[in-house]
Amino acid sequence: METKIYNKAGKESGSIALPEGIFGVQWNADLIHQVVVAMASNARMPVAHTKGRGEVRGGGKKPWQQKGTGRARHGSTRSPIWKGGGVTHGPLAQKIYARKLNRKVKQKALLVALSRKLRDGEITLVDSLSFAGPKATEAKAFLSAFKIDRRNHAALVVLPGKDVATTKSFGNFGNVMVEDVRNLNASDVLSKKMLVIVDPQAAVEILSKKVTGADDK
Repeated sequence: METKIYNKAGKESGSIALPEGIFGVQWNADLIHQVVVAMASNARMPVAHTKGRGEVRGGGKKPWQQKGTGRARHGSTRSPIWKGGGVTHGPLAQKIYARKLNRKVKQKALLVALSRKLRDGEITLVDSLSFAGPKATEAKAFLSAFKIDRRNHAALVVLPGKDVATTKSFGNFGNVMVEDVRNLNASDVLSKKMLVIVDPQAAVEILSKKVTGADDK
């Protein structure tokens, strides 16, 4: 799979043969849906919480006697049908939304997402990208060179390693995300329109180790 490589200015600088095992995987919508939903659930923080009738304050005394008043019988003012009472079937912070995902499933989903991006022409390979310091102007020029729209789910810039200056340079662009290739996942890949891979040769080597588990040894 011969693919063109560009320089920082958007000019063609060479090409690379991308491995079929990473960028030629067949599309699997069911797998992608399973992984993306599970990852969103695992990232969810259960902060919404309502109090039941046993948690709200007060209501220890029976509001009036059982019989003889002509009114409906009640045992507590903390009943869900009373104002200020407990909430029935409300959200609880104790609820666990996490879903288990096997490592092989996550890795396969990543390969499926990368392959789909390449087939759709939404992957750009750049030979190198670095800034002397946090330079938003240079980052904007880089996006313009590749005609990346910063407003519509613009791009995910994938670096071969941690680069603070580059990360900060894109920090002012809300729809541009910078990620280390080691931390790449299917959800991040599919969340942006364009995928910019810096130093593709190094990135492919890291991805190969990532999907085979060699980087854990």
